Amino acid sequence: MSTLSSPCLPARSFQPSVFERLLATAAASSLPLVFIVLWSSGYVAGKLALPHTGPLTLLTLRFGLAAVVLLAVALATGAPWPRKRADWGHLAAVGGLMQVLHFSCIYFALQWGLSAGIAGLLIGLMPLATALGAHLWLAERLTLRQGAGLLGGLAGVALVVADKPLGGAWPAYAAAGTGLLGLVAGTLYQKRFCAHMDLRSGAGIQMAVSALAVAAVAGPTEHFAIAWGPELIGAWLWLGLVNSIGAFSLMFIMIRRGQAGRVASLFFLIPGVSALMGFVVLGERLAPLALAGFGLSALAVCAAVAKR
Repeated sequence: MSTLSSPCLPARSFQPSVFERLLATAAASSLPLVFIVLWSSGYVAGKLALPHTGPLTLLTLRFGLAAVVLLAVALATGAPWPRKRADWGHLAAVGGLMQVLHFSCIYFALQWGLSAGIAGLLIGLMPLATALGAHLWLAERLTLRQGAGLLGGLAGVALVVADKPLGGAWPAYAAAGTGLLGLVAGTLYQKRFCAHMDLRSGAGIQMAVSALAVAAVAGPTEHFAIAWGPELIGAWLWLGLVNSIGAFSLMFIMIRRGQAGRVASLFFLIPGVSALMGFVVLGERLAPLALAGFGLSALAVCAAVAKR
């Protein structure tokens, strides 16, 4: 497939910035591992913060902090900005899907009792949907190895679900499933329209739009009620700085450097890492059948993304 031109940035932004080159070089050898750890930690941090505030208020704090930092960096370093109204619209659309819809649904699911490990498990279904969407919409080739790996990962997910009966938790699972759809749609939209966005200005715009969107709903529904404390402050700083900025920056770099379907395959490792973090930090238990499912998913990822 020919290289897609991006309507989101002026021509000079196609040259990677010093910030992007340093970030890519520093993490080149361990990019997937760092990304998985940072992304998985967000479910645990969110679970820790939600007893102290509402889901939308927490997202207002998270997106607002990330937006302030990213926009300040973009202004201080002379990052390129979109020139057309449509370019801003594309960035706002990605933010609405990947940030607002995805995380709003996930946080409500966590508040309704979904464990951090199971939240990571459901988001682990992302590779199957993303690879199929990338094949249909972006004309990316789906290899036999990737297809087999994706199916193996899905079988691992099924084992974990079998160990965790849904019971009366349908609203939480439905919310997490909707969050998954938002993440998949945002990933494909990002790849199609804004794959070459500058990480400073582009992500800053996305976070700012997302903060305003959730704040507009959090005010009337949650009244920005916050019980400040060390646990909330620590989780907020981690979510806003490490998870929102660090994890998503690494994700965009990997999308830019490889196929969307292959990048998404890394999400099959997130359930196991999230569950392990949930066990260590939150005391969430892992049953033998669930451990077998996590192991099967991890092996499937290795098969799907390994080079010859």
